Amino acid sequence: MNKLQTILGAGGAIGSALAAELFNYSRSIRLVSRKPVKVNQKDELIPADLTDVAAVDAAVEGSEIVYLTAGLKYRTRVWESGWPVIMRNVLDACIKHGSRLVFFDNVYMYDPDHLHAMTESCPVKPCSRKGAVRAHIAGMLMSEVERGKINAMIVRAADFLSVKNSVLVEVVYRNLVKGKKALWIGDADRIHSFTYDVDAAKATALLGNDADAYNQVWHLPTDRTPMTARNWIELMAREMRVKAGVSTLPVWSLGIFGLVMPEMGELKEMAYQYQNDYFFDSGKFENHYGARATGPQAAVRHLLERLSASTQ
Repeated sequence: MNKLQTILGAGGAIGSALAAELFNYSRSIRLVSRKPVKVNQKDELIPADLTDVAAVDAAVEGSEIVYLTAGLKYRTRVWESGWPVIMRNVLDACIKHGSRLVFFDNVYMYDPDHLHAMTESCPVKPCSRKGAVRAHIAGMLMSEVERGKINAMIVRAADFLSVKNSVLVEVVYRNLVKGKKALWIGDADRIHSFTYDVDAAKATALLGNDADAYNQVWHLPTDRTPMTARNWIELMAREMRVKAGVSTLPVWSLGIFGLVMPEMGELKEMAYQYQNDYFFDSGKFENHYGARATGPQAAVRHLLERLSASTQ
């Protein structure tokens, strides 16, 4: 219970939930970000910029397990310049100090033709610049694994159902709570999986503390119910006891919205994920550990409770 476990990027969407879960495995937890905040009473806090090689080396030193959960500003150029540097810094530090590494990844690098049935064996064939970045840094990690330099794994999630960085919160919940129609990009009648962040955090902590789980890719537990975007919107509206209206945005409009809302413009190259069925299969994890993801209704209900608590 005393092995040091370090979260790099502890202020991101998954960082706080992961820190809480890691307390079940260790009392020695180090949180690293630009402005880290304690989750557990005895957490060690280290402010650091992950693009700074010396800062990353100091943050990793003494760690038995390192979790890379950082998130960069949602700008393609920022990703292209920042992510390779961060991954190189983290890999070198973990190799130097003999730390195991868990990299929290997304699905941007997968072949768009396989979005309807994403598994860990999905072909890596990105169709976007952001996807190319993710493919590159995942390749950097697996190259060191194949060379026997490090014990590491990649854990992947679908789009998040979470308080932070969740499309369902930003364009659905925030509109419904104001009495407005929910927004959706592309086709609201396509299947779209969402990974509940609490499930993701629990599974990441479990995997990180299982020595046999390393040197491979894992999909984090995600409910298998084939929910469309419209189904999610109707479920959220029902739980909020409001009218379930939805307005869909055509992909071409993202460029126009991007003139005043840069984040919307940045979504344009990822719009293919909202125009096709997007089904995330976590059967490998579920079969191996006998675990199941939280169902849609319970996940949405719990999320709404957390959103309500965060505004009080």
